[in-house]
Amino acid sequence: MPANQIHLVRHGEVFNPEGVLYGRIEGFGLSTLGHRMAEASARSLREESLPIRRLVASPLQRTQESAEPWARRFGLEIETDARLIEPTNKFEGRQQTYKKALVTPAEWPWIANPLKPSWGEAYVSIAARMLAAVDEAWRSVDDGDVVLVSHQLPIWMVHRSLKGERLFHDPRRRRCSLSSITTLEHHGDAFVEVSYREPAAALQASAVDTGAV
Repeated sequence: MPANQIHLVRHGEVFNPEGVLYGRIEGFGLSTLGHRMAEASARSLREESLPIRRLVASPLQRTQESAEPWARRFGLEIETDARLIEPTNKFEGRQQTYKKALVTPAEWPWIANPLKPSWGEAYVSIAARMLAAVDEAWRSVDDGDVVLVSHQLPIWMVHRSLKGERLFHDPRRRRCSLSSITTLEHHGDAFVEVSYREPAAALQASAVDTGAV
């Protein structure tokens, strides 16, 4: 039998005092609060005694650090899968990115097609690689669950794909908070989302969630 459930876990708060869009830039790790959020996320499933058999994370620092509490609590090694990574984005390292582009003619091609989007990796590409990673994870164990630690937009693309919703969306309306857990099961010949939880909700009030693409 393949995995029972796949848990898509978002990383915790990132130390980003300048409020830049960090994307794939190196050196953006978790804040002190972010480590606490990641710990709360791992603790929540440990307290439910779920059989986590495998742990995989995006190669970026913030996801690798967010995976550490899971590794400790479940006695697992952190594997890395580049398919779980944050999408590319031409505005990396900037503040007020899209508004500034409106008054910078050289950057107008970057924002020409928000449905794609033209400023970074296409939504269809993000969804395809994430769903491939989910499918591989599901097939990789004989039983139990697999945890995939990723980023907001990639996880949201899985959500919208499985719901049959268009991939273009308002980023302000994403339901994927810091250290949240989106759980999938395989029913018939398809994956379905069966739950969404926010184990670090008590820490959200003091968290700063900026910088995601």
